[in-house]
Amino acid sequence: MPLSGSSLVEVMAISGLDRTLVYRIPDAFGGEVLVGSLVRIPLRNRQEMAIISRMGTDQDVPPAKIKNVMAVIQPLPVLTPDLLHLARWLMSYYNASAESVLETMIPTAIRRGMRPKTQRYLVLAKPFIGESLAQLQKRAPRQAQLLEFLAQQQQPIARTLVLQRLGLSASVCNALVRDGHIHEQASREIREAYEDELGDFKWIEAVGSHSLTDEQAAAVTAIEDALQKRRFSVRLLHGVTGSGKTEVYLRAVERILAEAEGGVLILVPEVALAPQTVGRVRARFEARGIRTVVWHSHLSAGERYDAWHALASGEARVVVGARSAVFAPVQHLRLIIVDEEHEPAYKQEEAPRYNGRDVAVYRAQLSQAVCVLASATPSLESLHNVTQGKYAIDRILKRVDNRSLPRIHVVDMRREHAINKALGPISSFLADHLRDRLEKKEQSILFINRRGFATSLLCPDCGHVPQCDHCSIPLTYHRTDDRLRCHLCGYETKAPADCPECHSRAIRRRGHGTQRIEDVVQKILPHARIVRMDADSMSRKNLHRRILDDFRVGKIDILVGTQMIAKGLDFPNVTLVGLVDADQSLHIEDFRAAERTFQLIVQVSGRAGRGELAGEVVIQSHTPYSPPIQFARRGDFYGFQLEEMAQRKAFSYPPFRHLIRHLFKGRNPEKVAFYAEQWTREVEKLLGPQVELRGPAPAPIEKIRDEYRYHLWYFCRSATAIVKQLRALRKTFPMDREVVDIIDVDPMNLH
Repeated sequence: MPLSGSSLVEVMAISGLDRTLVYRIPDAFGGEVLVGSLVRIPLRNRQEMAIISRMGTDQDVPPAKIKNVMAVIQPLPVLTPDLLHLARWLMSYYNASAESVLETMIPTAIRRGMRPKTQRYLVLAKPFIGESLAQLQKRAPRQAQLLEFLAQQQQPIARTLVLQRLGLSASVCNALVRDGHIHEQASREIREAYEDELGDFKWIEAVGSHSLTDEQAAAVTAIEDALQKRRFSVRLLHGVTGSGKTEVYLRAVERILAEAEGGVLILVPEVALAPQTVGRVRARFEARGIRTVVWHSHLSAGERYDAWHALASGEARVVVGARSAVFAPVQHLRLIIVDEEHEPAYKQEEAPRYNGRDVAVYRAQLSQAVCVLASATPSLESLHNVTQGKYAIDRILKRVDNRSLPRIHVVDMRREHAINKALGPISSFLADHLRDRLEKKEQSILFINRRGFATSLLCPDCGHVPQCDHCSIPLTYHRTDDRLRCHLCGYETKAPADCPECHSRAIRRRGHGTQRIEDVVQKILPHARIVRMDADSMSRKNLHRRILDDFRVGKIDILVGTQMIAKGLDFPNVTLVGLVDADQSLHIEDFRAAERTFQLIVQVSGRAGRGELAGEVVIQSHTPYSPPIQFARRGDFYGFQLEEMAQRKAFSYPPFRHLIRHLFKGRNPEKVAFYAEQWTREVEKLLGPQVELRGPAPAPIEKIRDEYRYHLWYFCRSATAIVKQLRALRKTFPMDREVVDIIDVDPMNLH
């Protein structure tokens, strides 16, 4: 008979097991164990962490085989009921293991049993005066020194600070505490991310005008009406750059926080955008006693733990973070905001390969919350859901204060190079505009989505291009240390002085990246203060925040960067934006290439003219008449949407069908190709007309980290149904151990 009872629980082990197990709760634990609690269990011959997924069980398990839970790791449940449900959905929809899902959802600091940090403070209990103090100075001069110091303090002082400053050992303090001359007071120390680094953002938010335009007011009313209904809904907030979308959703946040309870989750696509958003939220709500915490992978273990504890205990009601914040344990979740919802950065490229935007929508459904997806360039998937009636839409088509959108110029680089063969990556038109802005003490942004100095080295005599030894891509030249680097696997080597093949001394650099743009612009404008912002230069923690702060207050004239400066940032004195190579994202092997190019141009262009001064944008292109560039130049979002949707529908690409990418990789290319082909035959027999198969074929980047890669595409109406059948087939298919296969549902990266 199935066993049941209050002493039995079902758990999900964080160990790679994809099924629940039954354990017994010892009576000594009392009410410590709840659904979602993190516990330690015996599993085979080892100890493992596990999550209580259910109280009681209907599994048929012999009583003699049921073991006891060993310990409760955290006093608070680590997963709320909606997060437990969400975990099961992630495993099912994204074909993810329980181990990868639970490790992603539960921060390492929590799994390791970290506790709140406390600081001990010292205060004098009773004065030591006259002869007694003189006697103590003879008998124990160190103790007397400590007492004299504390007598001079107006308030309790940290024990560690006192002992360090006076050079005393802990035993001196302990003796006085034991004798009752000193009291120790314990106080919890909160490790708050960005606590001291947001002055500029707070100031701007505090003094800024928050009067709404008619379009903003209409959007706020629509979102507040949805919140009042207290049921699940999704609203797409489509507003042009600089239209005040942030103010709209802050009003919605304000509505939630005015109530007695209700939590808010705000997602941003990049860590670099978190400080600005956190600063605005804190500036608006901290004075009311509302605590906002930060959640992303760049936090220290202590900062992550304190953020988790504040949310799990209900001390904080608002969390702002990057992709992983979608799993934050927000209590009574009422509102989720996904800023820049179109961004590919919301998709995780390692297991579990989830899309933070889509997970946010599903979590809102589980919590009966409202989900607001905000963007100046919404994804075609979200727009398709609007046309299907699944999402509502609010549009803001004008900038705040009726500011004009930036004037856009397109420079045909083919013509520029025909006129001047020696021309570098910066056109004379863009160079003149940079000089003009510098003279006017206005700021500029130059964008190129490629780091390094040159794309590669090229020998003009024999045509040799140095390749990565481990990946099928050319090595990128970095001039700062004269080295060649692979941006996929990290391999690097010293740049050769002559050609490794023919030993020609004529080997030269080809293409350009952020380092070269920085170098060229510095030669054009030798007195300009230029800073580069990319993955190479931002290796130190918090450096990107300091640079953005410096740029905001005018210490930097020109900011050169990659994707991390392309979106969401608000710099009122920026009046010129230059896109050095607007074609780069247009020619990749991806059906989303046109959409991403259009989005990128519009987003980068939107950084200009956000203050009182008008803005201009210079787009440099070798294909200036391509549709994404022309639609972006005219600001014709709907024209682009109609054309791109028509093409997607003609070929039945997403959003009209789901795409599942199945990647096979291994060190032996023949073996990888063989098993990919054998698998395809089995899938054709199993699924037949349920899917359209394309492949298997070599991936666009055929080799990464010494592993050869083939991929197979499944086009289908229901990803859930297909993944379920693929998982069942995988259990019986005799895959070679040297071949790894990865199923990626709704992929955003197809290389």
